[in-house]
Amino acid sequence: MKKIIHVNQHKIKSNKKNGITEPVLTCKTYKSNNYAHEAIIYGKDGEEAAKVIYSPDKPLSCGATVWIEAYENVDLINKED
Repeated sequence: MKKIIHVNQHKIKSNKKNGITEPVLTCKTYKSNNYAHEAIIYGKDGEEAAKVIYSPDKPLSCGATVWIEAYENVDLINKED
């Protein structure tokens, strides 16, 4: 079943403005919407291949509060040199 992970930037802004930490990630299928702070993506071998993280209390050094950590090869499409 196809799943789409959506990052809700309006919820990120609302959380920051109101000092709360409601989930900003939505995993959408044709049947449902599920909300979370973190989403783990598994490869065909069943091993963890990537993770989408929302961490407003411990952002990256650049200030990002949502990011993807990949544990396998990553291909960049239409990348700038």
